[in-house]
Amino acid sequence: MKFFQLIQKIFRTKEIRGKLLFTAFVFFVFRLFAQVPVPGVDIFSLKRLFSQSQFLSLLDIFSGGTLANFSVMSLGLNPYINASIIMQLLQFVFPKLEELAKEGESGREKINQYTRYLAVPLTAIQSFGMYILLKNSQIISTVTPLTLLSMVASMTAGTILLMWLGELISQRGIGNGISMIIFAGIVGRLPIGLAQQATVFDPSQLRNIFIFAVMAIVVVVSIVMVSEGRRPIKVQYARRAAQGSQVSSYIPLRVNQAGVIPIIFAVSLILLPTTFSQFFQRSPNVLVANLASDIQRVFDPNGIIYNFAYFMLVVVFTYFYTTVAFNTKQLSEMLMKQGGFLPGIRPGSPTKKYLDYVSSRITLFGAVFLGAIAVLPSIGQSLTGVTTLLIGGTGLLILVVVILETSKQLESQLVMRDYESFLRKR
Repeated sequence: MKFFQLIQKIFRTKEIRGKLLFTAFVFFVFRLFAQVPVPGVDIFSLKRLFSQSQFLSLLDIFSGGTLANFSVMSLGLNPYINASIIMQLLQFVFPKLEELAKEGESGREKINQYTRYLAVPLTAIQSFGMYILLKNSQIISTVTPLTLLSMVASMTAGTILLMWLGELISQRGIGNGISMIIFAGIVGRLPIGLAQQATVFDPSQLRNIFIFAVMAIVVVVSIVMVSEGRRPIKVQYARRAAQGSQVSSYIPLRVNQAGVIPIIFAVSLILLPTTFSQFFQRSPNVLVANLASDIQRVFDPNGIIYNFAYFMLVVVFTYFYTTVAFNTKQLSEMLMKQGGFLPGIRPGSPTKKYLDYVSSRITLFGAVFLGAIAVLPSIGQSLTGVTTLLIGGTGLLILVVVILETSKQLESQLVMRDYESFLRKR
């Protein structure tokens, strides 16, 4: 009952209703362009190739079904995500970029602009690589310089348009633009996946499908619990008053401070070896072709090396992103300037060391949990024998976390709206 009352309250609020409708409109534009194919590609041969490759099917799920259609948005946001990874790593190499990141909103905006510039050549390079892959697979109907130019230009423009749509959602819609676009892509892929599974349904697999469904419910509950988990650290603020009273508050350290960002980063990197090996699989050089085949065999999505590398990348990126997002040095300095201190901990460097200690322990649990979710589909497939990639742990994590973050943003805007209306009545 409260849920329906909350929905009614959301749509009765003009500002929030406008943001939701704008976000829905951006989703419609995204799905519309996702159906526009790149010129010069044999779509039927491409779909047959995807049906024979589990790796390409996995890529198609993360692109929201745009890769199987080979639309102008088939690369998705992968080039932009790779550019973001490079820019964050460069902040540790170049002090000027690190100083720029500390300048506040203006500095972050400049870094975002550099990220957009870097995403353009990365998109062109990946588009050219995709052209080589399709050419070797005999998917491209006509091989001419004009075909190459039109394909690279179309795919680059599609990725840039998708970046712009994501930024529009962040500015004028609801939620984080990149996460919402990926969310829309996964949700848009679900009806196609359900239809495909219905056509190949095997009654003998009903028990394994039931086990998969139970695992999905357990994973959803676990994701919610970990995402909502907090480790409060008490902070006291000494103030001069008539009776020398003290004011206390808490720093809520989240168990999963990085959200879905480590998963997205790890997926972008773990798919690179197999993607590049696809380009050289049919090389006339026997040594190169055998090396490409060996890489594909080693990095098979169900192989031990692939899943171990995937797990470790998620753990590393979780620590990396948490270090960037939760700056203990800056927080300790801010507490010292405001007269705040942790009970039993001296201000300054000791406070920073204590925050680093607590944050690293909490992040370890969150990182291991994210890594386990990432490799869960392979574990489930080995236990049940079901080879479907429709409900993957990574996709499920993205869906649940995006829904939680978006619902919290809606609730905070409703609370702010009620508070402002209360002030006006007074």
